[in-house]
Amino acid sequence: GYCLPACPTYASMGKESASPRGRIHLVKMAAEGKIDVLRDLKTPIDLCLGCQACEAVCPLNVRYGEILEAAREEIHRRQSERPAPGDRVMRMLLRHVFPHPGRLRRLGDLGRLLQVSGLLRVARSTRFNRMLPERLSWFAKALPDIPPPRERLRFGRVYPAKGERKARVALFAGCVMDAVMFRIHRATVSLLTAVGAEVAVPAGQCCCGALHLHQGMADEARELAKRNIEAFERCEADWIVSNAGGCGAAIKEYDRLFADDPEWFDRAHRLAEKSRDVSEILLELGPLPYVNGPETVVTYQDSCHLLNVQRVGRAPRALLEQAPGVRLKEMEGADRCCGSGGIYNLLHFSESMAILDEKMERVRETGAQVVISGNPGCILQLQIGIERAGASRHMRSVHLAEFLAERCGF
Repeated sequence: GYCLPACPTYASMGKESASPRGRIHLVKMAAEGKIDVLRDLKTPIDLCLGCQACEAVCPLNVRYGEILEAAREEIHRRQSERPAPGDRVMRMLLRHVFPHPGRLRRLGDLGRLLQVSGLLRVARSTRFNRMLPERLSWFAKALPDIPPPRERLRFGRVYPAKGERKARVALFAGCVMDAVMFRIHRATVSLLTAVGAEVAVPAGQCCCGALHLHQGMADEARELAKRNIEAFERCEADWIVSNAGGCGAAIKEYDRLFADDPEWFDRAHRLAEKSRDVSEILLELGPLPYVNGPETVVTYQDSCHLLNVQRVGRAPRALLEQAPGVRLKEMEGADRCCGSGGIYNLLHFSESMAILDEKMERVRETGAQVVISGNPGCILQLQIGIERAGASRHMRSVHLAEFLAERCGF
């Protein structure tokens, strides 16, 4: 029962089937043929955020994440025979859009066109906003301004270190980050080169596969992992750097995808051993060239997969504490999920908002002007919380790299 108070869905829903313990029991019953996988197991598994906070507190080291992935894979296999319309659309996107960086970039360019043309502002007006599903309305409000396409990092390019070269790192670009939030990539490269890292952006890389695993599409996730392993092997970097907590966690666990394939297991393990979050590298190679800035109160929201899988919680805070004029105010429950969960907030909007509203209560208690996290999904989710609270005039949600770049004058 140690997992119960750590589980955000158990806290918000208050029932055993929404807890890790309850879900494990249901998986066991399904495996024994006592309940039906689709009728009785699918909904409780779908409503799990996959934050793995339960693993962090379990005294018996139960690998809940592996149980969850196995259950999702079995559900996906059984659903494939007669998928619902919504499932068909999701699978189409995951198979034919997310694995292709060029297609995602074109979607990002379309989003920018909607922003700069004013069409998105029209869509946000009261009359048209009511025509959109509620979840899309909030996402439209929270989406940051998309920079011009020319500001995207170029695959295959190497950005030289400033001054003495201390290390060569390879940046993982991801999917959503590369498509619409690539300003964070620019900030990341500026910070890394400032502390002496040569930054390569390997050609041939693609989506990490985390979203596919969340939907039980393990075969597709393995194919994406192979493409990334090959791309980063060719780069020959000292470290593989990610600025998205979920992507970094997926890479850290690539070897789990190849437990029955010795050759790929070894290659995946070597890549996982090199994987680091950007905050770890900045802290190791720093200090950063901070400049004096205005007094600012900030609070930090842990990305679940950055904290619970990658075990990175101290490095981001240490970097913020070093910045002149920045006062870090810890919120209660900073390690609890914000309700983003990859695409959980799109698939289970009301459940996600219940978790987010509780999180925003804790944020408001800090009096912070800036809410900082290390994952794109968390940033968008927290900005939705700020918009829902009517606090966007005096509060914003930003990525750690963006905020640090501002404090360095980049």
